[in-house]
Amino acid sequence: MILVIVLKDINYSYDCGVPALKNVNIKINAGESVAFIGPNGSGKSTLMKLINGLVNPDSGSYEFEGLKITSKHLQNDMFLKKFHKKIGFVFQNSEVQLFCSNVYDEIAFGIRQMNMPEDEVRIRVEDILNLLKVDNLKDRQPYHLSGGEKRKIAIASVLVMNPDVLVFDEPMNGLDPESKRFLKKLMIELNEAGKTILCSTHDFEYVEGVFKRVVVFSKDHTIIRDGDYKEIMEDKKFLFDNNII
Repeated sequence: MILVIVLKDINYSYDCGVPALKNVNIKINAGESVAFIGPNGSGKSTLMKLINGLVNPDSGSYEFEGLKITSKHLQNDMFLKKFHKKIGFVFQNSEVQLFCSNVYDEIAFGIRQMNMPEDEVRIRVEDILNLLKVDNLKDRQPYHLSGGEKRKIAIASVLVMNPDVLVFDEPMNGLDPESKRFLKKLMIELNEAGKTILCSTHDFEYVEGVFKRVVVFSKDHTIIRDGDYKEIMEDKKFLFDNNII
């Protein structure tokens, strides 16, 4: 197996000194599907941001595809373009990702930053619109869309980059059941196509069958269990004792 992400002794605190991650050690192979669970405030969302290079650890190291990611890398625009072509992040709140005047330009924004020819941009965007079945939205203003539609467009703006790793932060939040079923099916299909899927979630009913592995965080911001998804999710006493169910 090819290691894609290695986190060693990661610690991170917010500006006010409140800890978010304590001594986090994780190794993720290419093509894995991994869920991150734990009580609210345990550090899951912070970890998703760290993996995507949005925050830098106070101590410890983060390696992506064998390269140690440092603050110097994350301040280099050329590096960031290459990095975010390989790893895509779907935020918990879709609205923070949507800022263009129409859906087409929203999806096209990232690949246009790569100086891709406009003919290829059009083909890529149309392919993603068709894949997510949102072609009818391409001329709409993103802020007029429903919650489920906004989530689909946020996902489309990431998928159009064709990253190898997809990171989802609580992707089911605020979605209706139909949208949740759609997203579950999409994550399974992406993983079957070889994409590495990482996802923080507490919506266990709608992610059943998506993940093979689960990493469990405690209220103390540490990893307390890492293993087979089904085995851990069937351990109801463990989940109850740690305020997960």
